[in-house]
Amino acid sequence: MERFLGGCRPALQECIRSRRDVHVVLGNEACDLDSAVSALALAYFLAKVSPEPRAAFIPVLNIPRADFPLRTESTFLFKEQRLPESAIIFRDEIDLLALHQAGLLSLTLVDHHVLPSQDAGLEETVVEVIDHRPLEQGRGPSCRITSELVGSCATLVTEKIFQGRVEVLDQTTAALLHGTIVLDCVNMAPEAGKVTPKDVRFASLLEYKFPDLPPRGVIFEALQNAKFDVSGLTTEQMLRKDLKAVSGKDVVIALSSVYVTLQDFLRRPAVEQDLCAFCRQRGYDALVVMAISFNEQNDPSRQLAVYSQQGALQTAVCQSLEDSSNPSLSLSPLESPHPTLRAYTQGNATASRKKVLPIVKDFLRDCGTMQPCRKTRAEPANASPGRADSRPLERGAAGRKDPPKSQRLGDDLLGDEDTHLPPTPMNSLVDECPLDQGLPKLSAEAVFEKFNRIAVARSCEDSPEKK
Repeated sequence: MERFLGGCRPALQECIRSRRDVHVVLGNEACDLDSAVSALALAYFLAKVSPEPRAAFIPVLNIPRADFPLRTESTFLFKEQRLPESAIIFRDEIDLLALHQAGLLSLTLVDHHVLPSQDAGLEETVVEVIDHRPLEQGRGPSCRITSELVGSCATLVTEKIFQGRVEVLDQTTAALLHGTIVLDCVNMAPEAGKVTPKDVRFASLLEYKFPDLPPRGVIFEALQNAKFDVSGLTTEQMLRKDLKAVSGKDVVIALSSVYVTLQDFLRRPAVEQDLCAFCRQRGYDALVVMAISFNEQNDPSRQLAVYSQQGALQTAVCQSLEDSSNPSLSLSPLESPHPTLRAYTQGNATASRKKVLPIVKDFLRDCGTMQPCRKTRAEPANASPGRADSRPLERGAAGRKDPPKSQRLGDDLLGDEDTHLPPTPMNSLVDECPLDQGLPKLSAEAVFEKFNRIAVARSCEDSPEKK
């Protein structure tokens, strides 16, 4: 895999120079671990088995390179597998429309099947789709479609590899796929409602073929911890990692979840200047920082701070949060080092951002009828979008507009930190995760894993590679 990735950029440049075909494997705009790994693994496989030796197969992560550090579980796993970030091609480093206009582009979509409106001009280049959510639009007969409601798109990519030439699979690619499946399926815990028999089967097949893969529990815990590890991020990156915002009449308020104590966050160097720059750059009039941390027993602790340079607005937002009864946040004031910041302990630890956001929306509605969001300040052209131009905004760190509810499949949990587990990804198959108290104390995972390892030989006899 490392050698393949290292050759992608030169291969792309050579194809452009000599006007040869470029086959791009493109993940979704959220670019979670499932999307990123599915793109890398499928492009690697296609490059190995394709009958088109002159074509270049290029995996593309569908975010700007500057946003990749926010995907901490991806950066962790890639480092563990010694994949250099410099070898990966990001969306802002390849001009897909220009390739299409030159007649060179073929496109495979993984972990999504609907191109956003800004990519509508690429529709006719889509030749294959692999997704694990229900299809919302049809495609022409020339487009190959794999769609199945499994826990992870990486499961479907693994299946495709096993159905093809499984001997091309290497240890690194297997580790990427295996870790992704385990994380997406919440360590294969049935209580989470994510895992399917196919996920279990192909995770087991990977373990059988590559016995040196780490145990599921080990890789799950490592990826879970990495998902919440913000120690290497700047203040601006911490705020962008898990960000949503909503607008009212001439007012935009953002809410950002940070995974450290509020005291630690406020002790960061020049934090007030960073908050000021963050809000000014994105046109936010106020910012609600929601801090969550866990003790050794995995019990959550929540704190909250309201930042604004506008004293009257800050006071009004704080009053709204203090007075809320649905839900009550049980706020107790904390000492704050800056007058532009009001800090609180949040006694109601079950009130996640998903529950606080409606309070802020109601506040804005009471201040004036909600209107389509419009830019009130100029934003740099290369700024990561944090607000919408056409409607109240609820974005993730990737600047992705929320899809219609029918498409979201539980996307209202994206970035919510109301469980002891990683936030439910946008490709969730459920609207709520039953494991809101963490993994069961007496998990049957070890029993399942032992059973799977004993039975996997029989499963392998029925696998495509034996046929």
